[in-house]
Amino acid sequence: MLEAQGSRLGVAGNMSELVTLTVKVPASVFQELRLRIPEGERSDFVRDAILEKLDRAPKPDRLAELERRMERLESSIFEMKKALAQLEILTYESGEKDLYTFCVDEQDRKIVDFLVQKRGATTTEIAETTGIERSEVLSRLQRIQGRSRRELGKGLVKFYPGLREGKMRAWWIDEKA
Repeated sequence: MLEAQGSRLGVAGNMSELVTLTVKVPASVFQELRLRIPEGERSDFVRDAILEKLDRAPKPDRLAELERRMERLESSIFEMKKALAQLEILTYESGEKDLYTFCVDEQDRKIVDFLVQKRGATTTEIAETTGIERSEVLSRLQRIQGRSRRELGKGLVKFYPGLREGKMRAWWIDEKA
């Protein structure tokens, strides 16, 4: 066993009282420590190693902030893709037809927006988010599917009755269309 004094620096970098920390390490590591570090400097070495490792470890509040920033970034990218698709500059797959051309009105666009953002969703999820009745969402998705099937020979939205990506009985954008 190796005993070392705790850090004089607290988490916030303030001076704090010393505490004793007992660390169990493999015998080979202890032998290496004895060979490389003189006896009077081992506590400082272990303390510095712990502090260095703590500096590199992310803090939980920082992780939460990074998660919020990532969500904002994803939202911004979605808004840009949506604007480009509405201007018919961006298609879902390069060389393919724009999904928004099969939308008749703003409600269809809301449904397609949600599908593009989430990649796939149940009619209930779409209805709750868009505020459109579930039966209306279903009929609109079927019409979008029919229009794209007539024009392209294959529907751009597709219903999958089984379990896919954690969703059961959901609508998906057909990436191969």
